[in-house]
Amino acid sequence: MLSITGLVATPRSFSFADLAAIAAEYQVADVSRLVAGRKGDAVQLAGLLAVVKPEVSAAWLGLHADRDDFHASIPLAAVADKALVIYRLDGEPLPEKAGGPVRFFIPDFAACHTHEIDECANVKFVDRLELTSAKGLDNRPHDGDAHAALHAR
Repeated sequence: MLSITGLVATPRSFSFADLAAIAAEYQVADVSRLVAGRKGDAVQLAGLLAVVKPEVSAAWLGLHADRDDFHASIPLAAVADKALVIYRLDGEPLPEKAGGPVRFFIPDFAACHTHEIDECANVKFVDRLELTSAKGLDNRPHDGDAHAALHAR
């Protein structure tokens, strides 16, 4: 369901059951309590990082959604304690129509105060997170027309 690779002590794949088994302190029931209009249950990125143990040199987080060949690379420090991985809706795995298998979500991306993190850093269909020392693959649109075209699909 979700793999975490790269500069981590313990690369790992997480199934739906594995995500649900992450410590309760990292679980977020009903993300709509944080952001109106969003649905589902999530685990905090910090909880996943606690399991895989990033190396000191890990500075970037690659978000990979192979389903639609979408990739973003963002500064890890800016999101490590803010980002959520939405994986469950109504007690079931997050369906594809809602962005599953998992949806990477930053509740207030503007609060990260970096131009590297924008609305397109909220990535649906995520199947792999990759920690790297330098910026990785990033095919997000970087101008208004390309951004509009992406959301028109």
